[in-house]
Amino acid sequence: MEITQAFQEWFSSLVQLLPNLITAIVIFFVTIIASDFLAKWVKRIVKKKIENNEMLQLIYLLTRWTVIILGTIFALSQVNFDVTGFIAGLGVAGFTIGFALQDIAKNFISGILLLSRQPFSIGDYVKVNDYKGTVKEINVRDTVVETLDGEIVIIPNQKVFENPITNYTHSRLRRRTIVIGLGYEEDVARATQIFLDVIENVPGVESQPEPTIRAKELGDSALTLEAIFWVDQQNKNLFAIHSDVVTAIKEASDKHKVNLPYPVQTVLLQNVNGK
Repeated sequence: MEITQAFQEWFSSLVQLLPNLITAIVIFFVTIIASDFLAKWVKRIVKKKIENNEMLQLIYLLTRWTVIILGTIFALSQVNFDVTGFIAGLGVAGFTIGFALQDIAKNFISGILLLSRQPFSIGDYVKVNDYKGTVKEINVRDTVVETLDGEIVIIPNQKVFENPITNYTHSRLRRRTIVIGLGYEEDVARATQIFLDVIENVPGVESQPEPTIRAKELGDSALTLEAIFWVDQQNKNLFAIHSDVVTAIKEASDKHKVNLPYPVQTVLLQNVNGK
């Protein structure tokens, strides 16, 4: 008797709840469909200002899941679900999970900031966290760099964001410096002019700023000179031009008999009588 009465009460409650339950289900499915349309619409709008595919995909996912969560909460409220308690529970759970996965969360947030600020793009030559190379991928969690040695380095975005970033691609010109040891017996002005003439004629060396040569220090066996020149790295092979300049300086020194000495040590021998 009691079981029958309990069942009747449950069934009666279900019948009363049924309209709201159907409404909640409809709201949920409409939310799922609408979230996709809305997220794609936002993505199209943002695409006019942002070209980064990773950032666009992130905006799409954040928009869609925001709509789904809000729609789900609204649907649950139709069946008298304790939405306030549910949200509070999500907050506590989110705090607990976030504390446990704080490194992943830091990388994720750093990835979002990097994608939004865009200090570099795929294909840029950069120095990140003491690694120099070409950016191959920019993900939400990490950044992938290929070094000149062909090594693939995966750097967590937290490390990328917290350390200085040097983007060589953003600067059109790169300065190169070559150290030259000049014999003390040589005419400095003559040697300097010879080297400047050959450097200026190497293909790929920029005429502005002009190449310069300056004395750096008095070494043990030679006067140390610094040859400074500039290269347009966006159109030229930086390392090939550097090599060409070194070769040109060596050939010019041979042609004009300019002494580029080896390190020399003079040893004085003295007998016990001081003679």
